[in-house]
Amino acid sequence: MGAPSLGTRLAYGFGSAAFGIKDAGLQIFLLMFYTQIVGVPAPLVGLALTIALVFDAISDPIVGYWSDNLRSKWGRRHPFMYASAIPVAVTYFLLWTPPKGWDDQALFWYLLTMAVLVRTALTFFETPSAALAPELTRDYDQRTHLQSLRSFFGWTGGNAMTVMMFFFLFPAFVTPEIPNGQFNPEAYVVYAWVAAGVMLAAILVSSLGTHRQIPRLQAPPQRKLTIGAVFKEMFETLFNKSMGAIFLTAIIASTTLGLGQSLSVYMSTYFWALRPEQIGIITLVIFVSAAVGAALAAVLTKRLGKKRGIILVGALGVLTFPVGIMLRLTGVVTPGTSEAFWVVLVQGQVDVILLVCQQALLISMVSDLVEQAEVKTGRRSEGVFFAANTFIMKVTTGIGVMAATVVLALAQFPSGVAPDQAPDSALVTLGWWYLPAILLLRLAMILSILPYAVDRKSHAENLRKIAERAG
Repeated sequence: MGAPSLGTRLAYGFGSAAFGIKDAGLQIFLLMFYTQIVGVPAPLVGLALTIALVFDAISDPIVGYWSDNLRSKWGRRHPFMYASAIPVAVTYFLLWTPPKGWDDQALFWYLLTMAVLVRTALTFFETPSAALAPELTRDYDQRTHLQSLRSFFGWTGGNAMTVMMFFFLFPAFVTPEIPNGQFNPEAYVVYAWVAAGVMLAAILVSSLGTHRQIPRLQAPPQRKLTIGAVFKEMFETLFNKSMGAIFLTAIIASTTLGLGQSLSVYMSTYFWALRPEQIGIITLVIFVSAAVGAALAAVLTKRLGKKRGIILVGALGVLTFPVGIMLRLTGVVTPGTSEAFWVVLVQGQVDVILLVCQQALLISMVSDLVEQAEVKTGRRSEGVFFAANTFIMKVTTGIGVMAATVVLALAQFPSGVAPDQAPDSALVTLGWWYLPAILLLRLAMILSILPYAVDRKSHAENLRKIAERAG
């Protein structure tokens, strides 16, 4: 199979904008929205989001395995992708427009219901869509290019909505009663309309843009399967040393990302005392940083290979991350000053470059496991692999959100307060809990990837064995 065209690669990558918008919304704004604006206690919000992940434990592997074995005139993946578009848009809009006047318990159940529906609907797109990558190309380097585009559009989609919030919506919803538009619930209603519309467009563009590839994609064999055989095949596919290393790394990386993004607004708004327009500028520069991170992943794949590339990126993250926070905690940089703005700007862009690069490399490594499993089992199970990966990302991101609520509780951070009302003791405590938590997770991520054993040479050998068996 030759390299997919530029149009196909762009359409494939653009679909990830839907997942990126969801991730950014849930990780950056949702915790603050429901705790500081709607008024639900942080532990209840964290509990609702964590319980919702239990339902993902059911939907992800089912959709993944189902999409590996579906036979239709639209192939294995596209029926799921098309079916997800409207449910994703509707449920995401409802998530940000909770009923007014409900008590905490009722709002808890509303949030839980909407979180379950959003995650389930998006599973029907994200898992089959992600599974297209190893079908579109089997080339070791091209897969990193595909995943770089996917990571870029995922970050860009979420970042575009964040820029819109800080540059346009929050300033537009400043009132005499609410001098900071970040705390005006009407801003989130507009966000809900725009974000839902862009998610709908991303899913449809990606599905239609890759539709013509259906005749070239792998078709599943006709066979009858029992429930026992289904679970047996899933365990056979996923049970190997390299898969264990990838999954453990994905667990740690996604937990780190979830914790960091869930507290990012707290850190910028409270810990650093930045103004909304300053946060908007920092967010705007992320467009460039995401592109640099995506390009860096392709370079590292060619120069070092994917495993060593991830180790290098992880080590750089451990060295650079503590600098900004330590400057604030030791009193070298004062919050609310221009120096604080520049520290957060530089630190944030370095982090994004490394995170986007890490994400692209990690998912590309999952693609390479497809052929390793095919050599062992005789089956192509892209959906199972990416369902497991997607499930881990969502579960551990939720754990990160829950961890963020624990950090807020340990810091005794008050609910429903403006930035100038938060006591400095709570801010300092927040910093001292946040810093070691992130550093320990990043160190663990470097160690977890070491057992991964698929490199360029072994991947080529797997392709040779598959071709020999087919020939």
